[in-house]
Amino acid sequence: MPKLKLQINKNFIIFSFSLFILFACAPSYILGSQYNRENAVVKAVRMVSPAVVNISSEYEVKKYTNPFSGYGIDPFFDSFFKDFFEPGFERKQKRTSLGSGVIIDGERGLILTNEHVITKSEKITVVLKNERKFDAQIVGSDSDFDLAVLRINSNKKLSAIEMGNSDNLLIGETVIAIGNPFGFSNTVTTGVISAINRNIRTDNRIFRNFIQIDASINPGNSGGPLLNINGELIGINTAIYANAHGIGFAIPINKAKRIISDLVQYGEVIQAWIGITAENLNEKAANYLNLTEKRGVYITKVNREGPAYKKGIREGDIILSIGNKNISSREDYKAVMKNFTDGDTVKLNIWRNGKAITVMVKAKVFPIKLAEGLAYKLLGTRVENLNRSSAHKGVVIVELNRYSYLARIGARPGDIIRKIDEITVRNMNDFKKAVAKYRQKRSVVILLQRGGQGYYITVKLEHV
Repeated sequence: MPKLKLQINKNFIIFSFSLFILFACAPSYILGSQYNRENAVVKAVRMVSPAVVNISSEYEVKKYTNPFSGYGIDPFFDSFFKDFFEPGFERKQKRTSLGSGVIIDGERGLILTNEHVITKSEKITVVLKNERKFDAQIVGSDSDFDLAVLRINSNKKLSAIEMGNSDNLLIGETVIAIGNPFGFSNTVTTGVISAINRNIRTDNRIFRNFIQIDASINPGNSGGPLLNINGELIGINTAIYANAHGIGFAIPINKAKRIISDLVQYGEVIQAWIGITAENLNEKAANYLNLTEKRGVYITKVNREGPAYKKGIREGDIILSIGNKNISSREDYKAVMKNFTDGDTVKLNIWRNGKAITVMVKAKVFPIKLAEGLAYKLLGTRVENLNRSSAHKGVVIVELNRYSYLARIGARPGDIIRKIDEITVRNMNDFKKAVAKYRQKRSVVILLQRGGQGYYITVKLEHV
């Protein structure tokens, strides 16, 4: 009997010890399992999340209601009623758009986002991950690059993201898209890089050299960061393509860096100017010039005051490439030149008289004194300041080439130009700035005033 009791005690001790070991190891096992799930994506998101913000933009839209629209009156009379009844039947509505952004400078409170997130905004509110709210000011923005820099004033340093390098991206590498569309918490999407240097055409515009990923970017996530697996910023997510299903696009951060620098320093992007006009090269001309392949753009004009002329560039030269970027069209030329700013050296690879030569040209800012003459070439118009007694702001058309596009769509002397694209035109100086800024575009939107009525018209620029 004592022997049996001893055996029971021995078994009890072994069971108790085993149970102790099991419970002692359980928490370690659970913690180990959790630790194993903290992969590189989780760590990157945790590190970057405090720098991702929600951006809320308020803007006003004007809606006109025809008081006679329900009575079967011909729509032709809508403009007639608008001229006479607009003050009483105009309805102003407040709208709000939501997007994301990322803090790029915690000391100065600088935030990078898409231009379309804040365009036309009257009030911008930024919400941090910890739900702190700030009023934001626009430091600078550019619609061509779809980038904007905002500033918020905080009494302490903010968490900022670490810049990465988008020049060494790998097809198939893992990327992380983060946004904060509602101001509550961040949303995270992972995918891989599907393509680089992707060109996208949307709304009569071409966006060049984008990163393409295999994950959709929702509008509320537009402006948020695209990260590599190390949590470094390699792009800005952009929801610009409505037909994109299962794919997304981002602006490469190396492309954005130069834009950020200009926006912070000048409030706008400073376009490089070397003083040439280039046009597409057709196959017949390529054969005549003994080019082995149809590539390059044909220089049709060289401004004698420009840097290119002083370096020996002449009409008839063919630009084959700029740096290591091949040039196949005028659009290629414009896109590559956008990467340069005042003071940069542009390496032009030229074909001349059957030989390839290289010319180094130092870019400069477009001289504002040339804008007035350029305006006649692009728009076919000469303008002057309004007289001081005028209650309106703008410039008045005093001469109009009757064969110009502006004349063909109905403009006439005496009309007042109030705005060109994003630039409000109050005087001749504003007009010249607008011509200088938009000189490379195919078309601009002009607010034209005649009498008491304003009209928005799209005008093709004539690059002759």
